[in-house]
Amino acid sequence: MQKGYVQVYTGNGKGKTTAALGLALRAAGAGMRVYIGQFLKQGCYNELESLKRFSDLIVIEQFGTGQYVFGEPSEADREAAAMAFFALSDAVMSGTYDVVIMEEANVALSFGLLKEEDLFRVIDSRPENVEIVITGRGATPALIEKADLVTEMKPVKHYYEKGVLARKGIES
Repeated sequence: MQKGYVQVYTGNGKGKTTAALGLALRAAGAGMRVYIGQFLKQGCYNELESLKRFSDLIVIEQFGTGQYVFGEPSEADREAAAMAFFALSDAVMSGTYDVVIMEEANVALSFGLLKEEDLFRVIDSRPENVEIVITGRGATPALIEKADLVTEMKPVKHYYEKGVLARKGIES
């Protein structure tokens, strides 16, 4: 890839991570190497099992504490986010990966676990051929301005409203 862009998937609707994972599969199908760093997740999600089949091209790491962040983040949340940002920054700058997905980075920004200026420094200094994908609700106006592509997932209708819980292989 000669030129990489910055993509942001945001909004309150379902599909941000799913879109990013779809892009990862498409890139792997083209022989590209992908790094996915998950800021907030920790635990067994079915995408981890699926992506093991592509471990020669897709690396995924979880850095979250496994707890939802409510109110003020804990020290463990802050340490986990710092490790995630270090790993993602290294992945961007290493020259090893064509695509780097920063999953839930928008949420990490909104909780103060990540500083916008640090994220922008990585974006601005990345090798020209590296594509960066940033997911999560609440993308900041400055990030939206900086990005080359922004998709907002907007909820219109969802069966959660009728009490349907997350289904294995579909939502989890």
